[in-house]
Formats: sequence, C-alpha cells, structure tokens
Amino acid sequence: MKHFSILLLCIGINLITLAQENLRAEHALLKTFVPEEEHSQVYKIKPALDIPITVVGGGWTLYAFSQIYNREHSTEDQINALNPNDINGFDRWAYKVYSEKAATTSDYFLYGAMPLPLFLLFDKSIRSDFGKVGLLYLEAMAVTGTLYSTAAISANRYRPYAYNPEAPMSLRTGGGAKNSFFAGHVALVGTSTFFIAKVFSDYHPDSKLRPYLWTGAVLATGTTAYLRHRGGRHFPSDILTGAAVGTLSGILIPQFHKIKLIKNENMTLLPYVGSDSRGIAMVYRL
Repeated sequence: MKHFSILLLCIGINLITLAQENLRAEHALLKTFVPEEEHSQVYKIKPALDIPITVVGGGWTLYAFSQIYNREHSTEDQINALNPNDINGFDRWAYKVYSEKAATTSDYFLYGAMPLPLFLLFDKSIRSDFGKVGLLYLEAMAVTGTLYSTAAISANRYRPYAYNPEAPMSLRTGGGAKNSFFAGHVALVGTSTFFIAKVFSDYHPDSKLRPYLWTGAVLATGTTAYLRHRGGRHFPSDILTGAAVGTLSGILIPQFHKIKLIKNENMTLLPYVGSDSRGIAMVYRL
C-alpha cells in the first residue's frame, strides 16, 4: 500500500495538470466551433470544486497512509492476551484462516487494478474526454482513500491473523496488524473496476460489452475480497464495508457528474470527515 500511495501521487499530479489543460482547450474549442447546446457531453466538471476535492482527499490519504503503516508495534504479551471470544459472533470464525500466499496474490489484484482505467482510452469517445475522465477517476480514488484511511486510523482494529497462532509472531506484533477495518484492497479494486464499467456504460448505453464489464467488476472485487479473507487480513464485516465503499465510489462519482443530473448548479457532492462520522455529503444550495 505504501508503494501504491507514491504511485498515486505521481500519477495524480500529472493527470490533474493534463485535466486542467484538456478542459481549457475543450472549452475554447467548443466556444469557437460548436454551439453549446449542440455539443453532446456525458460529464460536466467543475475544476474549481473537483480539483480541490481530489487534491485535498489525495493529500489526506497519503498522510494517513504514513500514519497507519507506521503504527507502534504490539508486544508479544499484548498479542497473546487477545481473546477470540471478544470478537463479535459474525466475524469470529474468520480468525482461524491464514494464508500468506493468498495475501500476496491479493496485492497483485490491487496493483493490477489501479491502471486498468487506462484501457478506456482505446475508446475514441472516452479518449476525447481524457481530462474529464482522468480527473473523475482520481476523485473517486481520493474519496475511497479518504474514507479508508480515516476509518483505519479511527478503528485501530486488529486483523484476524493477530489472533491466529499459525501466523508468525513478527507479523502479529507489527503495526500493520491494527489495520483491519476496513478492507482497503477490496475498496480500491472495487473503485477502479466499477468506475470502468460505469464510465463505459455512460458513453455507450447500448453496447453489448456492458454486461461483461459489470460482471468483470464484480468478479475482480469479489476475488480480491476472498483473497483478503483467506490471507487473514480482514474480517467479513471489514470486507463487506470495503466492497460497499469501493462500489459506490466507483459508480457515484461519475453518476453525480453526468450532465442530466448536474444541470442544477446548486447541487454538489463532497467527501465528509467529522469528529464522529465519515461519508459523502450532498449539498443543495437554495
């Protein structure tokens, strides 16, 4: 995940710069050659709003990653004192599952999913809106990252393997053992894959490829969820929460930028982080 945060920062800076240039050029071109009402667009971007949301969300995520992956280690006495009976009944059975191979394989799914939206550029219609789509993807990832990192810092929940005597003690005592809630790999893979399915469907609502993309998103997210469970990294409630966050972020960020939905300029969508709650806030100005 630390490597991912560095990669996201580099990609994000370049994509935001390209998005600004693309949006300015597109606006100038439309005003010069095409009447506004005759130009069919799928998404509408508000650079003054969307870029700050993306930058602030991405910045917070990078900072939070530095905190949650550098937690203070637990002592062996603290780990040995953990009691599986203290785990809620819905999640308790999962502490017995541990496979380092499954956990490693889940990393491949995470790092493989991050650049997948680049395949959308093979589509001519989407490629012409590269600046918009690229910014929306970064915004979706920033929202997911903000929710994940804030939850991980706040919950401070031990992973299932911390309770499992079959896992190495060095792993169980590590600071990363306290990052169980919620499943970040699942959320990020879900954001990426559902974003692809949603964007392609918005540009090509009648395409026969749509069911395959949605099915692929479900399978990729579901497989990542299973691997994180098999790896002893997350409890079922962590995984379900991560899947919900990733799916909703990947779908709703593009949805709330669709032209038909955002015709009313008084409505905006913002990530919300309060002292006792986190989520997405919809603001409607009367």
